[in-house]
Amino acid sequence: MTRPAAVNIAACALLAVQYLLGMVVNVYVVLPARHPGADAGDYFSGAAAGLAWVVADGPGWAAAHAAFGMALAAAAIAAVVLAWRAGTPARGASVAGGLAVIGAGFNGVSFLDYGHAFSSMIMAGLWALALGSYLTGALLAVRSQRQVMGS
Repeated sequence: MTRPAAVNIAACALLAVQYLLGMVVNVYVVLPARHPGADAGDYFSGAAAGLAWVVADGPGWAAAHAAFGMALAAAAIAAVVLAWRAGTPARGASVAGGLAVIGAGFNGVSFLDYGHAFSSMIMAGLWALALGSYLTGALLAVRSQRQVMGS
């Protein structure tokens, strides 16, 4: 298996873990209405405050979901760099997946700070887009490897 294929498959596995953490948070965690970053007038300073709060002092499952999300965003950026350097046909898929992961993170922080259900819905939709992107990237990488080996 090529490195790009392995990275895309690993991204799918990480997304599955993040999905499960998110479902636990959705079902079992009640976020307090008042916390650092809640209802912030400035989105970005509120996002930083809310994210710092939830990771350091928030409910355990929410902290795990947020921390894992930040690690997933870092992995998504690394996947883009790897795909670009390798020159694989999966470059577009890795960029789409990375943007979807980062967008999901921003909507997760928005849900944390403002509590709007549509932010959670957007986060879930972007999760699905990221998963589809990384599945596509894995298939393209495997197909590319087969074409190289067959020629």
